[in-house]
Amino acid sequence: MGMVDVSEKPVVLRKAQAAGKIFLSPKTLEEIKGGRIKKGNPLQVAEVAAMNAAKQTHILIPHCHQIPLDTVRMDFDVRADGIEAVCYVSAQARTGVEMEALVGVSMALNTLWDMVKYLEKDDQGQYPFTRITDIRVLKKEKQAKTD
Repeated sequence: MGMVDVSEKPVVLRKAQAAGKIFLSPKTLEEIKGGRIKKGNPLQVAEVAAMNAAKQTHILIPHCHQIPLDTVRMDFDVRADGIEAVCYVSAQARTGVEMEALVGVSMALNTLWDMVKYLEKDDQGQYPFTRITDIRVLKKEKQAKTD
């Protein structure tokens, strides 16, 4: 048991995209669109959280390799029932970056929840409608080895 030995694998360009969704109330979505969230712009904060998290994946997931990432980018689509988030990651590496993309999108969604939780709570302090769903890898790419 332990980390997989990737020392014999070539360093190639690797890319991954992961997505997920957070369902939010219409009121919360209007407050986001109107720029009225108490803690600031949740999409900007979630983007920074995703970048930080993706770069720290090897600390969060025990058997992941430490990969120097070339880029981490987030896209957000504010919809009528919530926000779809997509995390794009790329690196020149010996192993894939899909875990970094998954960690990035997961942290972005958790950060969105944290930024708006005061609007999502009901009278008992619960979150009856708020949920994070459909976290998945959309795409994983590996450049062919060239000799």
